[in-house]
Order: sequence, then C-alpha cells, then structure tokens
Amino acid sequence: MPSEVVIGEIYFPPLLLAVLVSYLATTIFSFVGNKIGIYRYIAVPAIFELSLVVIFVGVISRYWNLV
Repeated sequence: MPSEVVIGEIYFPPLLLAVLVSYLATTIFSFVGNKIGIYRYIAVPAIFELSLVVIFVGVISRYWNLV
C-alpha cells in the first residue's frame, strides 16, 4: 500500500485512490461486459459491480506501490 499522496496541500489516503482507480476499472469492465453480453448471465448486476469494486480494491491495494 503506498503512502499518502499529496496534491497541492491536500493529502489523499492511499485507499481512497485505490477505490477511485478500481471504480474506473469496474466501469470499463462493465461497459465492455455489456457490449459483449455478459450481463445477461448475471442475476443482480448492482451486486456484481459492487463485488468487482471490492475485488479490484483488494488487488490494487495489494500490488500498487507508489514510491
């Protein structure tokens, strides 16, 4: 997990940045999945997208190292 990121004089916690990046990745994945037609096999798309955000946050916070 990276340390705090400073933009100007504002400190951003690393988990907030991981959530933002994972939300963008989920949005892209959902857009592509909708074009392919994967969403017709998913019963509750909202819970699926929320679980994707959680999975991406875990992966990004585990392997994302900003030095």
